[in-house]
Amino acid sequence: MKIRRILETALYCDDLARTARFYETLLDVSPMLSGDRLVALDAGEGTVLLLFQRGNSGPLDTDGGLVPGHDGAGPVHLAFAIGRDDVPDWARRLGELGIAIESRVTWERGGESIYFRDPENRSVELATPGIWATY
Repeated sequence: MKIRRILETALYCDDLARTARFYETLLDVSPMLSGDRLVALDAGEGTVLLLFQRGNSGPLDTDGGLVPGHDGAGPVHLAFAIGRDDVPDWARRLGELGIAIESRVTWERGGESIYFRDPENRSVELATPGIWATY
């Protein structure tokens, strides 16, 4: 028995609509689900980015059962996996979208990371293979 991967990453937003537009544009995707409480986006390779309106992610009763409530606050970080050859294209895309690159790192294992901030000041990373022993 082994975990396959993280399936969902949840971010809690003060301005859900603005943050959803940012990630829809950045990732060039349309929402899989969109409402006042939640926007769900395809984050690639079977992963989902869940954007919740902060304070509005209490328990949810569905036909299939109860989804427990959750919420979060404070500075957080997330990283999207990208191909090594895609680094220049991503850097260019960030520039075209007016997103300032905060930092670039080349890791011991040869991986590269580009860091920037989302509209709610979260640290977002685009990372190539070679940053972890497992990636």
